[in-house]
Amino acid sequence: MTEQQARERIETLRAQLRYHADLYYRKDAPEISDYEYDALFRELETLEAAFPALVTDDSPTRRVGGAVLEKFEKVTHEVPMGSLTDVFSYDELDQYLEKIAAELPGAYYSVEPKIDGLSVALTYESGKLIRGATRGNGLVGEDVTGNIRTIRSIPLTLPEPLTLTVRGEVYMPRSVFAELNAIQESEGLPLFANPRNAAAGSLRQLDPKIAASRRLDIMVFNLQSGDVYADGRQAETHTETLDRLAELGFHVLPHRKRLSDIADINEHVKKLGEMRDELTFDMDGAVIKLDRFDHRREIGEGTGRPKWAVAFKYPPEEKETTLKDITIQVGRTGVLTPAAELEPVHLAGTTVSRATLHNIDFIADKDIRIGDRVIVRKAGEIIPEIVRRAGESHAPGSVPYRMPDTCPACGAPVVRDADGDGAAVRCVNPACPAQKMRGIVHYASKGCMDIDGLGPQVIAQLLTARLISDVADLYTLRAEDVAALDRMGEKSAANLIAAIDTSREAGLERLLCALGIRQVGEVAAAAIARKFGTLNAVRAASFEDFAEVPDIGDVTAENLIEYFANPDNAARIDRLVAAGVRTDAVKAVTADTLAGKTFVLTGTLPHLTRQEASDKIEAAGGKVASSVSKKTSYVVAGEEAGSKLTRAQELGVPVIDEATLLSMLDA
Repeated sequence: MTEQQARERIETLRAQLRYHADLYYRKDAPEISDYEYDALFRELETLEAAFPALVTDDSPTRRVGGAVLEKFEKVTHEVPMGSLTDVFSYDELDQYLEKIAAELPGAYYSVEPKIDGLSVALTYESGKLIRGATRGNGLVGEDVTGNIRTIRSIPLTLPEPLTLTVRGEVYMPRSVFAELNAIQESEGLPLFANPRNAAAGSLRQLDPKIAASRRLDIMVFNLQSGDVYADGRQAETHTETLDRLAELGFHVLPHRKRLSDIADINEHVKKLGEMRDELTFDMDGAVIKLDRFDHRREIGEGTGRPKWAVAFKYPPEEKETTLKDITIQVGRTGVLTPAAELEPVHLAGTTVSRATLHNIDFIADKDIRIGDRVIVRKAGEIIPEIVRRAGESHAPGSVPYRMPDTCPACGAPVVRDADGDGAAVRCVNPACPAQKMRGIVHYASKGCMDIDGLGPQVIAQLLTARLISDVADLYTLRAEDVAALDRMGEKSAANLIAAIDTSREAGLERLLCALGIRQVGEVAAAAIARKFGTLNAVRAASFEDFAEVPDIGDVTAENLIEYFANPDNAARIDRLVAAGVRTDAVKAVTADTLAGKTFVLTGTLPHLTRQEASDKIEAAGGKVASSVSKKTSYVVAGEEAGSKLTRAQELGVPVIDEATLLSMLDA
């Protein structure tokens, strides 16, 4: 084949692939099978390999390419990507619409589904995609162009040489999410909580090939400015721009309507809510925005949020199902926690078959029994919970549930906390295998010793093979013993041993948290480490010494005294010390630059992990809190900042980005 023949065939193949990709990804009307599409794609790859001079950046084969990145570069948005004001009832929505109607009688609105994904901005110059950036904190995002190019519904080249920026929501289709979690489960990896979390993790992969394998999609919902025409003419309405963007090949929001009457707007919002189960994507609300751009300018902008649009938030989706059984899980502190085994039901984007029941008082208050029909929802759209019993009567033959008198894991008698008045039922056998298992999982977790690769399934195998019996045994493991476990192999075993070795240097803060002392989490552990400096000093401390530590109360002080007085705990600590586990504080205060200031972190920062940012703040004398209050000095907002950012704006707490934090640290 001559180069000219190759050129002609390559151009034909590219046109065919773009045509069929548009039918498949944007119009949902494929004309050929996946096998036929793949055959065309492979032919194009072969020809481009034989004639590399004919390869262009906008070729369908170039969607996944380039080296793995070390980090994402920052992108400052020319126009801030703000968030919307939320309304939570039809009364609130009516009040908003009536207020607008007083200024703009008869105004039209675009009523649209609010996709539950990640907002991005796509920039084109002369018709070529040059950048894809995440929303970040609204002002500064991350350059994820390599991963954006892997989304097949995004055109790499527009049919006209336009320069524009569009905004859209990247999401993971529900069917893809189900397949991904099935793979995660089969490989013994943690499951993704929901499609949005899975999409967020996929879009921020440093390797575009991994992002491509996640098969993300996008819905475009806005043009950054009204300038969509080649002659620079301004569009008059939002609806006009979306129709135009659809003509240009973008996957735009479906099920949207242009409406004026308040009753009609309410009706369409309700209809969108009712159709949530039928959609291929998750939605977390509806958006109601003025359609005319001159109307938007007349109504104006608020503080960080436009006045010309609101987001209607649906109440948590509730479904009815059957409570098939109640099972018991034993935690690392011995607490017996009941869990509901449910008839599987599709809820808020995932199939739910289990829900927490918290404790026996929760079960009694809800008056639920095995066999009952119950109403379930997801707390915070993530954690399944039972709301109430469905109907007035119990299942025939059912009886009130009683917590077991013995631990289901070890058979030892259980006790009820607080002299029988508390809700927690606890196994007090220190040799309980379930407690050991949970304790080791906790020790290896990210917020503690952060041992990568040491998940629940691996720990269970190590315990079953009697290679370990407690956390100190981890430091005696040999790679050859670990390699013999199911699904491990030499490379995985070597990586695990290396991760265990690295954990020796975690420091006193993480070690105190990892030991599993009741009510000693990351914040309390860091405060204790700052106060005492070494493990020996902690072990020698009195109740009064602990009570003087900020963030430590009398109950926690009692727990600390009790823990270190226990001979088994003392022996375990001695073995950890002998294994070379670091016992001095890593987070020493090296400066007072941030003394007296309290920070709250929200979202994903561009370069620092939450732990790294916390370490830097504390090393400079500052404090990191978990919630926003009037006492908060600054909120550090990163990618996809959530409710903490909203709370900060409500309270007038200063919001800064990572760069500002670093400049404060260097001051």
